[in-house]
Amino acid sequence: MSVLEKLNLERRVDGALLVALLDPDLLTLERATERIDLLETNGVDAFFLGGSLSQYLEFDEYVRCVKEHAHVPVIGFPGSINQISAHLDAILYLSVISGRNPETLFGQHVQVAPLLKRLNLEVIPTGYMLVESGKLTTAHYVSHSLPLPRDKPSVAAATALAGEYMGHRLLYLDAGSGAENPVPEELIRAVHDSTSAPIVVGGGIREPSLAAMSVRAGASAIVIGTAFEEGPDAGLVREFAAAVHDQAIALPLIL
Repeated sequence: MSVLEKLNLERRVDGALLVALLDPDLLTLERATERIDLLETNGVDAFFLGGSLSQYLEFDEYVRCVKEHAHVPVIGFPGSINQISAHLDAILYLSVISGRNPETLFGQHVQVAPLLKRLNLEVIPTGYMLVESGKLTTAHYVSHSLPLPRDKPSVAAATALAGEYMGHRLLYLDAGSGAENPVPEELIRAVHDSTSAPIVVGGGIREPSLAAMSVRAGASAIVIGTAFEEGPDAGLVREFAAAVHDQAIALPLIL
């Protein structure tokens, strides 16, 4: 069974999915492995693993150790071509469709495609859209691309629709790590109403109420990074899980 099929089974039970982001540049391996059980036990459905800076040298070892502790899918969320490991369950094949940098649109993908094939990794084509969040984030800076304006839902909807027509199986709206403001509700809803692909939303979601708002607007999965990096307790994780699982509307399956 593929990772996407497993996630669809979870979606049929819970509605939307709660995903925890593990960034090796921000979360030591010891801290990551210590909290995996806490996150899983209290409602996290999957892990995204990766980061924008890619300064962690032993990435493959990091993934291997995480996989030894995790019982839910561990999916690569690569910030560079260096963040690839055979130990991943799957990898998001990210194309930054919100920008016009040819390297992040398609160039780096050519470099890594043969490696992904040799590793036999499940590849999930993902249209990645950076959204203006109130400040310049690491993702904006590293990708050399302007974010989508947060007050122009129609621009985001057209961009997402183009990504869907290009064959992306997921659409990822990201305000960036440490964002001052999350992706606006109106923007998520505009993308949801214009496309049929599942929508992943992350960045700046520090409170369960913001997670619930994003799901009600049409998000199929919510990614939490900073709120879970700063030593979450079981109660906070359960609150996020309830906010995500209990608020789901009729959302498309991840096909």
